[in-house]
Amino acid sequence: MYFDLSGYIDYLEAKNELIRISAFVDPELEITEITDRISKSNEGKALLFTNTGTKFPVLINAFGSDDRIRYALGINDLDDIPRELDSLFGNLSAPKSGLWEKLRMLPTLAHISEWFPRSLRMKNPSCQEVVMPSPKLGDLPVLKCWPHDGGRFITLPLVHTKDVETGRRNVGMYRLQIYDDSTTGMHWHRHKTGARHFEGYRKAGKIMPVAVSLGGDPVYAWCAAAPLPENLDEYLLAGFLRKNPVRLVKCLTQDIEVPEDSDFVIEGYIDPKEVFVSEGPFGDHTGVYSLQDLYPKMHVTCITYRRGAVYPATIVGIPPQEDYYISKAIEKIFLKPIQMLIAPEIKELFLPKEGVSHNIAVVSIDKTYPGQAIKTANAMWGAGQMMFCKIIIVLDDNAYSVTAIFEAIAKHWNPATDTYFSRGPLDILDHAARQQGFGGKMCIDATKKLIEEETAVPESIATTYIFCNEDSIPSAKTKLMVIFDRDIDVSDFETCVWLIGNNVDVSYDCKIENNCLTVDARTKFGKKDFLRPWPNVVCMNDETINSVDNKWPNLGTGEFIPSPSLKYKHLVKNEGAEMRFEG
Repeated sequence: MYFDLSGYIDYLEAKNELIRISAFVDPELEITEITDRISKSNEGKALLFTNTGTKFPVLINAFGSDDRIRYALGINDLDDIPRELDSLFGNLSAPKSGLWEKLRMLPTLAHISEWFPRSLRMKNPSCQEVVMPSPKLGDLPVLKCWPHDGGRFITLPLVHTKDVETGRRNVGMYRLQIYDDSTTGMHWHRHKTGARHFEGYRKAGKIMPVAVSLGGDPVYAWCAAAPLPENLDEYLLAGFLRKNPVRLVKCLTQDIEVPEDSDFVIEGYIDPKEVFVSEGPFGDHTGVYSLQDLYPKMHVTCITYRRGAVYPATIVGIPPQEDYYISKAIEKIFLKPIQMLIAPEIKELFLPKEGVSHNIAVVSIDKTYPGQAIKTANAMWGAGQMMFCKIIIVLDDNAYSVTAIFEAIAKHWNPATDTYFSRGPLDILDHAARQQGFGGKMCIDATKKLIEEETAVPESIATTYIFCNEDSIPSAKTKLMVIFDRDIDVSDFETCVWLIGNNVDVSYDCKIENNCLTVDARTKFGKKDFLRPWPNVVCMNDETINSVDNKWPNLGTGEFIPSPSLKYKHLVKNEGAEMRFEG
């Protein structure tokens, strides 16, 4: 077993899950291009770039497979954790009829207390072995991921903040754009706990302390990305997964604690009185650029690191990427609390990679009464970050592929009676919403209908769905017709599903007529009823693709893999992160 990031690297290498790359690779674009090729090649391996032009190596794609997620969490199977949670919460919530039964619970309760994080007072903790004489972010191998990014971004940070009133800790994962050696942007959306903490300091008129740790036990990064309720400490979850408490030490210049085994710690503050700064663009996990917006500025007061520190990073973009596997673990583990608290009928939750975590969710339920599919969808829209989900498809049986989902839709879905529309919060990164962060939602009830739900049998429809281009819309009868731009290959099923999730505001782009659901999945750029800017698709530039092509034989990464960007370049409309009219 391993105990820090360096140990995890050795563990992956022993499992033949890591490639060391000793040839020089530029953190500006080249690491992204190589990683994009590897990550899309059937769960490609983790990569350790040891020659980055700095004194620090870069580890990337460390979570980018089902096996590496299990290794990072220290489990044999993702189902192990839901089973343990089921047993734990079941024991704690079960009625105790007698004294002996209550006494039998004490060891379990004591065991839980052993997982709480521990604050240590120690000289020279690992994360403070080296203190930079003056903070200099330029000494770190921070990536510029995509050609039209606003700069270099720290992409796998653990951002530590505290509630100004209670002192309660939050650890979130919010990207940081580097402006210079001592300032960054802080990209937290308004629904995130970090943003709520910031608002508290603003109202109190106080400076907000912040600490950003990088590396350490890989379980920390997963816990920071997990959608925990505000009253649950991320490091308690880490302790539960490790069955050992996280060891915390105090920062040197800020009143915040961080894990003692961190590879890097960036200490700083945010002054709520300062004007927000422009942050972005950034090639995001939706596969398009998130465009420039205004966010708080963080001032760096100290940077420390351990000897032999490794800089951890990740990239996002057109799926699948490393974040897909992180999301798979989240959906599996956090299904249990959803089942227990709000929707016990749920059997399985599946977030297809084409849905980029928040656009499409597929749920199977144990159905016992009419309307239960709609009830389940409403319950999920009220469950934490599931509130951002745009399309929920409810089935009777588990389905783990888009093909199987469409088979269930063909069998049990009647568009006119089994489609439920709603409105509510959407992810800030949803560029298709007419109003940022707010728009339409849809539930497709593809469960077998009970007698109370049965309606007049519609005219037989031979075709379940048709994907078509805007200049070749057929007249054939179908349950579902999706219209794409003329330059989209409608036979490319995965890309089409990705575009449905990305390009649709359900309130405006979905209509039911003659028992057919028509979905407009075209680019809305330039349309009269769409006033927001429309982002470009994330692709690598030709210069970097050619550079990596030439370097490939010396990388030790195996058989040549062409750039995934070549498949999507025809979707890029112009230079820049935002689509615009030329001329």
